[in-house]
Amino acid sequence: RDCLLSRGLGDVYKRQKYQFRKDYSCYHVAVYDTITGHFIKGVTHQGLSDNSMWARGQAWGLYGYTMMYRETQNEKYLQQAINIAKFILHHPNLPEDKIPYWDFDAPNIPDEPRDASAGAIIASALLELSQYVNDDKLSKEYQSVASQQLRTLSSDEYLAAPQTNGGFILKHSVGNKPRNSEVDAPLTYADYYYVEALLRYKKLLQ
Repeated sequence: RDCLLSRGLGDVYKRQKYQFRKDYSCYHVAVYDTITGHFIKGVTHQGLSDNSMWARGQAWGLYGYTMMYRETQNEKYLQQAINIAKFILHHPNLPEDKIPYWDFDAPNIPDEPRDASAGAIIASALLELSQYVNDDKLSKEYQSVASQQLRTLSSDEYLAAPQTNGGFILKHSVGNKPRNSEVDAPLTYADYYYVEALLRYKKLLQ
């Protein structure tokens, strides 16, 4: 069991080293040699390009490392989550309402589709992360951004009227724009993380 745990942590550290760039943005997929385990390249199937910042990919990274810290209390994971959050929240192409474009490097910003699913995932992750950091300023920043994201997602722009939108809660997500699949569409995981974020926010206010 200890060997398996050690190997598992080693795999996580490898992903942290190779799947993330120096600015803490991430690839969608890291390709490794199946024999040697050596890193070959990073690719991004659902983003603009291999080297672009696909919004939901960045959101998954933030959420994932926050969750890993919760489960392990490993400070390396907490610091990685903080670094990812800094990259996202201070990126010049993050809109004022904090709901990302489908890719931070999309060529026609501001005339590019937004991704409500990325916004919902980020909001939920930030609310959890705000409970782990020891810096009160950071904690308040995370909560403030998440609150703004939830207000935006709860507005008429993103929140579907009852009995519309195929029964989904949120509008305006992007599944896979390069393949023209689920563009400006409702997505299950947008709704899931939106509800999760609302519950986390409600708990904070109690």
